[in-house]
This record gives sequence, C-alpha cells and structure tokens, in this order.
Amino acid sequence: MNSKRRGIDYKDIILAVALLGSLWGLFEVAVDEGIRAAGVPFRAGILTGLGMLTMGAVFGLTRKPAALLLMPVVAIAMKQMTVPLVGATVMCGANSCLAVGLQGFAAAGLGVALLGKKRISLARGAATGAGAAVVSAVPFYFAGLKLAPCNYLLSFAGSGGLARFMVSEGLVWAAFSAVLFPVGMILAARYGERFSSLVSERPAILRGALAGLTAACWAVATLAILATA
Repeated sequence: MNSKRRGIDYKDIILAVALLGSLWGLFEVAVDEGIRAAGVPFRAGILTGLGMLTMGAVFGLTRKPAALLLMPVVAIAMKQMTVPLVGATVMCGANSCLAVGLQGFAAAGLGVALLGKKRISLARGAATGAGAAVVSAVPFYFAGLKLAPCNYLLSFAGSGGLARFMVSEGLVWAAFSAVLFPVGMILAARYGERFSSLVSERPAILRGALAGLTAACWAVATLAILATA
C-alpha cells in the first residue's frame, strides 16, 4: 500500500494525520471526562487503545511509520488547550501528555521494525499495538514519578513498583492496543483505495472535508474543556 502507488501525496498525508491526531486528542479530552464521570474501569487502557486505533488508521492509510511521530504532537497540542482556555498550568496534564508522546514514538519505532512495507497483517498489527503499549509503559512509570506524580502513580512507588504497575496498567494498555491498533490499520487499508480515488477525482472537496472535520474536532474539544472547567 505504497502512498505513491495509491496517489496519496504528502499534503494528503498531513491532512489525514491532522484529522486522526485531532480525533486522538478529542478522545483524550472528551472521552476521558466521560469515562471518569461514568466510573468505567480501565480508563487508561481504553484511552491508550483509542489512541492506537487512530495511529493504526494512519499507518494503514499511508504505510509510513514516520507519520505516527506526528500523531502525538497534534493530540498533545489539543490536550494543552486547557492552558489558554481555563488557565491550567502546563504541568497539570504533563503525565498524560507524556504517555501520549511515548505511545506515539513507540508505535512508530515498532511500525518500522514489525510492519514497514510488509503486507498488512492482523498478527503484526496486534504485536505492534501491544508492543508499543508495553514499551511506552516502562519509561512512563519512571518519568511520570519524577515529572508530575499523582496519588495513583505514587501508589506504585517503592519495591516492586514497576512490576505492580505493569500488571495493573501496562498489560491492560497492551490488551486494548492489541485489538484496536490492527482494527484501525485494517479498516484504513481496506478503504484506502477509495480515499485515493477521491483524492484523484475531487481533491479540493476531499481536502476541504478533512480540514472541516479537523476543525470540528477542535471545536468540540474546546467546548468539552470549557464545560468541565
């Protein structure tokens, strides 16, 4: 699924990354609050899996692991809208932004190692998602305790803390990611040819739609942040 063969140029890749990165940020901003309010378990695992879903979709569409490096930048920028909108400090969401960044970098690295230009595979996609979750969880544990430790993370401090954290959180992140990364990847790969056709046939309409949907994500995120301030 080479981007040149399918007629997707870098402008369209950037638009796709902007939209799906914004969707990831919207999950982090709006869905996070909904999960908290409803008391749904495995909140961090669900959010990690949803982030992996969007990254899987970007990879399935572009087949470029490097595109995954841009995803967390967009999502983090949206999460940090709390600073100008409600006067929160940058450190208020530092740990969640750290997790998003580490997940994106880990997915990009494993995308190169396990996927690259190989044929789309459910098994390789699941390994990439689960592996990225586990690989990102380890540095998150150590860096999170130093950066902005919350009471929950501090409960894992001390002897055997990393092992307890990985059982309680890391493996849960991996389980959701093993399912949702390949789902996003396979769905995007399956419908990517249609995307390519639309780019070729109606580029202005498609690009306008992508930009409009991206703007809508940011508008909804803004309202969600203001509503929960």
